[in-house]
Amino acid sequence: MTATVADHRLLSNLMAANTSEAAYIDDQGEYVVSILLVPGFMLDADLWRDVEPGLADFQPIVSVDLSKDSSIQDMARRALLGAPEAFILVGFSMGGYVAREIVRQAPHRVKALVLVATSARGDTDLQRQRKAAITGQPNGLIFKGLSTAAVASSLYPDNASRLDLIDRIKSMAQRLGGEVFRRQSLLDREDERASLSAITYPCLIVAGEDDKLRSRAEAEELHRGIVGSSLQIIEKTGHMIPLEAPDALATIVRRWLKAIEA
Repeated sequence: MTATVADHRLLSNLMAANTSEAAYIDDQGEYVVSILLVPGFMLDADLWRDVEPGLADFQPIVSVDLSKDSSIQDMARRALLGAPEAFILVGFSMGGYVAREIVRQAPHRVKALVLVATSARGDTDLQRQRKAAITGQPNGLIFKGLSTAAVASSLYPDNASRLDLIDRIKSMAQRLGGEVFRRQSLLDREDERASLSAITYPCLIVAGEDDKLRSRAEAEELHRGIVGSSLQIIEKTGHMIPLEAPDALATIVRRWLKAIEA
């Protein structure tokens, strides 16, 4: 099911008190809603390559670069500098934290929120210990990339031997390099569960059936905390939903957007 330009106009009318100043208008004078895609830890725009064709009716599609900043707040500020005036916001994993910070910094620009394989929990004691260990390492250490075993563990068991997926994830990390690995590894994640009720946009939460990095309980916390949100579980999928199930993800997002228009 593919959304039409008319669907975009309906979505704009539904969502915006500021529609007249926020929506894009194409050459035919129709409203077109844009999408802002926020990737996760050590990932870049290639994360969304196979998802974008299924969202092609929403233009422009902009992928955020999270490689240059050392805090979630600064990542959000930089994302907003390069973002369309108004957009549907999609955040994956670490990008879900950045997406919620974008909501806090520019609430008038966000028209709907999609959170994929993410959480509202803060850093655990184990994560704080790992960050302390990284802080103690010299800056000049050579980055050897993400290990095959670590990448495979993020995938659904049937996908864990797929070298195409593993190599693609490792290539993204290698392109970003050691300095970005250090910055992103040291990011502070605050516990946001108590403040989720402040999110009043239409919100879709998507989780993988067999995500070993972000649990079903974390997705359900988001769902309970964000009043009126929808929760969708994609079967036979691990953490890397945009790579493991790009067509399913795009279909779920399109159908949800159409449903909230009704």
